[in-house]
Amino acid sequence: MIEDALLAQRGALIGWVPVCLALGIGWYFSVGEEPGAVFMAGIGICAVVLLVLSRLVNVAYAPIMIGLMLVIAGAGLAKWRTMSVEAPTLGFRYYGPIEGRVVNIDRSASDATRLTLDRVVLEDFAPDRTPARVRVSVHGTQVMTTFRPGETLIMTGHLSPPAGPAEPGGFDFQRHAWFLELGAVGYTRTPVLRLAEPARAGWRMRIFAIRMALSQAVQEAMPGETGAFAAAIMTGDRSAMDQEVLADLRAANLAHLLAISGLHMGLLTGFIFAVIRYGLALVPWIALRLPLKKIAAVCALCVGAFYLALSGGNVATERAFIMVAVMFVAVLLDRRALTLRAVAMAAIIVLIWQPEALTGPGFQMSFAATTALVAVFGYLRRFDMSRLPKWSRPILSVVISSFVAGLATAPFAAAHFNQIAHYGLIANLLSVPLMGVLVMPAAVLAVCLAPFGLWQVGLWFMDLGLRWILFVADHVAGQPGAVGHVVAPHWFVLPLVATGLQVLILWQGRGRFAGLVAVLISGVLWQQSGRPAVLVADTGALLGVIGPDGRALSSESGSGFVAGIWLENDGGPVEQAVAAARNGLQRDGRVVRAMLGDWEIVQVSGKMALADLDGCGGADVLISNQVDPLSRPCTQYDLDDLRKSGALAFDLTEHGDLQVTTAHGVAGNRPWNRRQGPAEPSRVLTKDQRAAEATLVTEMTSRQ
Repeated sequence: MIEDALLAQRGALIGWVPVCLALGIGWYFSVGEEPGAVFMAGIGICAVVLLVLSRLVNVAYAPIMIGLMLVIAGAGLAKWRTMSVEAPTLGFRYYGPIEGRVVNIDRSASDATRLTLDRVVLEDFAPDRTPARVRVSVHGTQVMTTFRPGETLIMTGHLSPPAGPAEPGGFDFQRHAWFLELGAVGYTRTPVLRLAEPARAGWRMRIFAIRMALSQAVQEAMPGETGAFAAAIMTGDRSAMDQEVLADLRAANLAHLLAISGLHMGLLTGFIFAVIRYGLALVPWIALRLPLKKIAAVCALCVGAFYLALSGGNVATERAFIMVAVMFVAVLLDRRALTLRAVAMAAIIVLIWQPEALTGPGFQMSFAATTALVAVFGYLRRFDMSRLPKWSRPILSVVISSFVAGLATAPFAAAHFNQIAHYGLIANLLSVPLMGVLVMPAAVLAVCLAPFGLWQVGLWFMDLGLRWILFVADHVAGQPGAVGHVVAPHWFVLPLVATGLQVLILWQGRGRFAGLVAVLISGVLWQQSGRPAVLVADTGALLGVIGPDGRALSSESGSGFVAGIWLENDGGPVEQAVAAARNGLQRDGRVVRAMLGDWEIVQVSGKMALADLDGCGGADVLISNQVDPLSRPCTQYDLDDLRKSGALAFDLTEHGDLQVTTAHGVAGNRPWNRRQGPAEPSRVLTKDQRAAEATLVTEMTSRQ
């Protein structure tokens, strides 16, 4: 029976190749210790043995051997990628002159212009210790307001190492920055000066310059938010998008229209394919002698490649281009274009090229939507739709595609962004068709007319469509209950959801319904996901305690980014000042007290408050945002300790003891956080242990 079930999978096994690679990649990023060379060599030998065994065992079991080999290959790919991008990381806070070449321009969450610089020069830093790239947010009044790709800038600013997770198990920016070769982040409030004009550079910088020049030209021709929107979908440059508009698009589930992904790539290449194919068909001599379909496919593929390069090449755009490339190659080979094999090939290429993309929302949501759409529309081919009126078929197609894509991406969007757009289907039905029939064709028309100085014609039509989309986003986001918020799930929930969906789509036979069971179980587990009772920021400047009204914060300002993440993960985002006004904390100037069972946790802010504190001030655990030179009769986490441990989470065990979890302990000892030293593992504090430590400290102090 097992052999029959395995044999039934033959013919659809390619879909499991990216799944196996993803399992290996996921394992690599989840382990607490960096796998060494000896270990990797050992599993490499195991992979070879598995490959040999696949040729010797029963044909039904051979795919299992190959699958295990691919899991090992996925881990090896992730390890190789980690080693290949290794670059110096700043080890301490730096203030001084910064010099570098502009390689990217975007906008931060605080709406400040943000510059990514390479060829970095820092004062008193040897070249082999200088970060390969730094990212600087530009604040204050600037001498220059327009930055150009490739120019060399100088400024005086603050830089810090990439920060760790805001809470144990949270998003790891250190790892994200590692793969961007980003060795430091910071800001400047001083004038940014141009040291050198853009020099001749490689093709990447030339494409970047074209991209930003086109973005600027579009924004000048279309002032306001529609111009910023048009620049985003034509070039991938979102630096001009207003944060309120972005929030409205997310609340209406229309933010995907900003990302150059499958929708844009498909609409653009599909439009080019149709125009060339049917345009050439109007010429009888050409139509009778040349393969118009294949000529159109080659032209559309070339346009898609240029669009990929122009957009900056994020994961969603890469996946979209690979998908259309596979589709048009299938046209050239007279094969069916849209299949799960095409999706699998795209996933394989992306995972080999950028294994770290697996952990990001872009990869997960993009492939979830594409896989679900191909599977559902492939299933619907079995039904005879000819009885439906012709005018209803495109409408039904849009409704089904919007519903399926929204349903497939919903768990991933909720897990990463902690929100659900309740009216997203309605907003997409009102917006997506217009993007296909008006906005993207108008963009192509504008580009085609640009050499003749007539691109305003295309931009005028684009403006009409984008105004409508922004109106829909604003109106839908303004409705009561437009956005629902959810608690961040446990780490294993999302992998269980993904596994269940993959089994449901890829498995051949009735066993696929086991995937549906896995998805339902993951939903139940998500509902039971709890949140840490007490959270402490890695700077010691913010404390958050779960209370009857939600999480109460120790400060109404400062550490706003961390506060926002905590409250979002709690499923109840509010203003920091509102959370600071909640009950649950006792405040006495710069001393904040919190009770967790029988344990008293005290946070002290500032040197004077710490110096005035008598012993531990009655605390079992003392938190400080300063370096404390004293040994105190309690468990201490001063600024030095927090730099090593990262953010903290406190919970009570079933016996009333204190469970302490550190962000660095959860993340493990990995290359991207090695500057913090060895990871401090989670530990449990008991009252007896606490009393013994206090006695020991008292004795040592008396001897001194």
